[in-house]
Amino acid sequence: MPTHPARLFAVIPAAGFSRRMGQPKLLLPLGGKTVIARLLEALALPENVATAVVMRRDDAALREEVARYGGWPVSPDVDPPDMRTSVEFGLQSVSERFSPHATDAWLMLPADHPVLDRAVLSELIAVWRRDRPRFLVPTYHGRRGHPLIARWDAVPLIQALPADQGLNRLLRDHADEVVSVPVENPGVLTDLDSPEDYERLRGMFPDGDIPTKSC
Repeated sequence: MPTHPARLFAVIPAAGFSRRMGQPKLLLPLGGKTVIARLLEALALPENVATAVVMRRDDAALREEVARYGGWPVSPDVDPPDMRTSVEFGLQSVSERFSPHATDAWLMLPADHPVLDRAVLSELIAVWRRDRPRFLVPTYHGRRGHPLIARWDAVPLIQALPADQGLNRLLRDHADEVVSVPVENPGVLTDLDSPEDYERLRGMFPDGDIPTKSC
């Protein structure tokens, strides 16, 4: 097992159109900050070298907010049609800029997960750096959540997937290499897809920036 500290690179797919929400959900206010700002602040950990946020080329407002909170906005020449394409472009961007080693790590987290706890992220990263599994995912009461953490040598496996398959297929095909880490925080499952989700999340922040424990 490698003894050097593994570098971590986060990739955030954020090129969607928020059709179910009816408005750009990543810029919605939540407890005094935007949704994307909350996510970027959670990822601002010493172990994380860079957070590549993959977005549409014309999304100037999101680009400005991402840069404001320390993210690295990246956009392909053609807007990504799905999450897998976004993730592949983010990984390619990281590879070109940082030349990761096979034993470094990448972390994938959808942009609409604004209530992840920094302590949970730190716990997951610590487990990954200790054991270096090929894939690691958190679970809450038996349900898989986000983020996914993986060794960099798993990147070619994504590229080899059939064109119509996403990252879930990757975990199914390599189930024996997936380590699940139980956590006691439902934030690993909590996403933001609809106006109803937004109202529920707003209820978690009755005192400004301090979330309650429940979902």
